[in-house]
Amino acid sequence: MPHFLLEIGFEEMPARFLSGLAAESRALVVDALAQAKLDAPAVAAFATPRRLVVSVPELAATARREEELVTGPPEKVGFSASGEPTPAAMGFAKGQGKDVADVFVMETGKGRYLALNKTTGGQPALELLPGICLELIRKLSFPKRMHWGSRDFAFGRPVHWFVALLGADVVPFTLDDIASGRRTHGHRIMGPGPFDVPAAADYFAIIRDQGKVVLDAEERRAIVRAQAEQLAREAGGTAVINPSLLAEVTGLTEHPVVMLGRFDRKFLDVPREVLITSMESHQKSFAVEDGKGGLLPVFLTTLGLVPGNPELVRRGWQRVLAARLEDARFFWEADCGTDIEAWQKKLERVVFLAGLGSMRDKARRLERLCGLVAEMAGKPEAMLDASQAGGLAKVDLVSDMVGEFAELQGVMGAIYVRRKGHSQTVSRAIAEQYLPAGPDSPVPPTLAGAILSVADKADTLAGCFGLDMAPTGAADPYALRRAALGICRIVIEHGLRLDLMELLQAALDGYGDVKFKVDRTHSLAKLLDFFGQRLKAYFTGRGFDTLVVDAALGASFTDIAQLAARIDALAAFAAKPDFDQAVLTFKRAANIIRKQGVGAGVPLTGTVKAALLAEPADKDLAAACADVFPRFDALFADGDYRAVLDLLYELRPAVDAFFDNVMVMCDDMDVRLNRLNLLKSLVDRLGRVADFAALQV
Repeated sequence: MPHFLLEIGFEEMPARFLSGLAAESRALVVDALAQAKLDAPAVAAFATPRRLVVSVPELAATARREEELVTGPPEKVGFSASGEPTPAAMGFAKGQGKDVADVFVMETGKGRYLALNKTTGGQPALELLPGICLELIRKLSFPKRMHWGSRDFAFGRPVHWFVALLGADVVPFTLDDIASGRRTHGHRIMGPGPFDVPAAADYFAIIRDQGKVVLDAEERRAIVRAQAEQLAREAGGTAVINPSLLAEVTGLTEHPVVMLGRFDRKFLDVPREVLITSMESHQKSFAVEDGKGGLLPVFLTTLGLVPGNPELVRRGWQRVLAARLEDARFFWEADCGTDIEAWQKKLERVVFLAGLGSMRDKARRLERLCGLVAEMAGKPEAMLDASQAGGLAKVDLVSDMVGEFAELQGVMGAIYVRRKGHSQTVSRAIAEQYLPAGPDSPVPPTLAGAILSVADKADTLAGCFGLDMAPTGAADPYALRRAALGICRIVIEHGLRLDLMELLQAALDGYGDVKFKVDRTHSLAKLLDFFGQRLKAYFTGRGFDTLVVDAALGASFTDIAQLAARIDALAAFAAKPDFDQAVLTFKRAANIIRKQGVGAGVPLTGTVKAALLAEPADKDLAAACADVFPRFDALFADGDYRAVLDLLYELRPAVDAFFDNVMVMCDDMDVRLNRLNLLKSLVDRLGRVADFAALQV
């Protein structure tokens, strides 16, 4: 079986474009080969800043031949009354590349239809691969595409060459004026080439040994990590390896070489967070720490080649980093000489959002709202610290350091307020206020930080919805979906028993006399609906069945922590073997109340009159309810929703017997209402756990 190889050579691709590119190209090729019936045991793909390579070590030389039965139009359309083929039959045969004489009539479940046997496959791989290559190149996705020169074709960066080989044969195709061939190029400096590749299997040795390119991103990542750790050990410390930075530098070079540099010890007076941010953000370098967690005056940077004059290169990196650290030191010293009150006054001139006041106004709202959130959650011990953190949360936005290093907002605020004498609890809360930063980011670990983060996000959501700035489609410029999801995760992971409606109402009330574009009643309704959508996406994204999530949401979702526990219990209930039958029993009760309750003539209260229980099944169900309901209420109050659902098995025999032996909608109106109220008392309790009518079984 011949080896197939495709290389797309391009100008330096941004590291963020490379993420997922190899996986996507592999998936596209696997799918294309399967559709073409070209068997391939394995497909591999590699991406570097200058090339994308797909390798199929063993590819079938010809497409797999298969016999396929193809059906066409009905017999009465394909043949005339005299049995002659009509144009429909001839068109059917021609469309399948067959003669009309090959057409026959077959009996199907829908009647008699024209059919023929068709052999597919058998084409040489060399004929099929050009189309597969072109389709792959056109389908590859990028955050942004670009055109260059007079070419119509758009790609992530300008393409300069294609290598396409099946064994020793070139797979011929042309895109615009770029023709495929066997000529590749290596590392720009260390092995530029060009190099002719005699056969696909020779490519990897040529590109590594002559081109000096490390194709595999995982291998490049391992090289960077190993060299960084070794150099850090030699310096007497441990490399501080940020996974996202490691991924980035892996995508910036085809031949990684890690170099150690040094900086003046005086910069160690600057906070660790500032030094690391300066090294990582501006110089793409790793810090090195000692055994006690303090930083050493060294850094590790990743070069893209083996330098001819290492000392000259090292001095250049050291000089640039020193300038950045000097700036950071200046900002630090300037900030340390400024009092917090001065920053709070400056916040008056910083606009939060047009129409929603200043950042100082937001801080005042947060100070109030944090106290309310702590009170709502039953955490009075956190009220004072959380309120103080809310009032100070935004002071670092006007600091010199955050003006230069925006990614340190919150982090610097925590450092500054701690230096000014505030408690460690307040400081940590300020540092955690922007968590979680994404779906995979951790929530604030401290209670005060969780309360501040919830308050901050709720305030932003309330203001934006009040200004009619809710997300539409894919557009979400203020990250409101992320804010809502963040609140949900914090409440769930901290087990905060907050009422979502009260929280959002308090956030809206915090804006006082601010004139919204949407009245506050409608804003609250829209916010609740928005949270309902986010909660559904969150729980289904965690693997819970959509029907289970819908049923739990249908009961209520304003207590998010309770909702999470109910979904967990309902999912366990749904996994039981007799779940379907149990659901049908209680769903029937819910449907009767939904459909007949409105037409009962009087409101149903759930109050049952014992004197009107005429049938044994009436009495048995009422007795079962009287026995189970007190336990149901106690377990529900304790949050033991699995045990609550287990009680349904005690109730089910009586409910089944009731439906089997009693006509609910009988002629006697008093008896009918009594039976409806009996079911109403059952459905009301079930409705606290889930909307059983939403469970489709």
